[in-house]
Amino acid sequence: MKEGYALVHRYRTSIRWGDMDAMGHVNNTIYFRYLEQARIEWFLAMDCPPDPSGIGPVIISAHCTFLKQLRFPGEIEIITSIGEFGRSSFHTQHEIRRVDDLHTLAAEGGSKVVWVDQRLEKSCALPEEMRARLLQPIN
Repeated sequence: MKEGYALVHRYRTSIRWGDMDAMGHVNNTIYFRYLEQARIEWFLAMDCPPDPSGIGPVIISAHCTFLKQLRFPGEIEIITSIGEFGRSSFHTQHEIRRVDDLHTLAAEGGSKVVWVDQRLEKSCALPEEMRARLLQPIN
């Protein structure tokens, strides 16, 4: 976990056969889907579902470093941590590991998330109450 970040969520999911590509491993684009689903599960667990007509989180950048190939079959765990708060934004960090080998990091990534008023299509201040909820671990 990156220094200054707090662990907030763990999510497990299966590697699907369709996640593989012609090279016989999980396609690089699928890792972003895994990270996206982990974020959505975290937001849902905080009772903060996506709301296309309201105020809430929007990803403005995402990155992933692929360290070890993942292959079907298997189950992965995605650990989410949070840090680097701004007026209207925060950063997430993610670690992806196979459940049968939690000591080996398969990929690490993250995103910058901005709190947005969808009606105005503008960032807005992250409410203090939401900032506190974001920092509460959910397992």
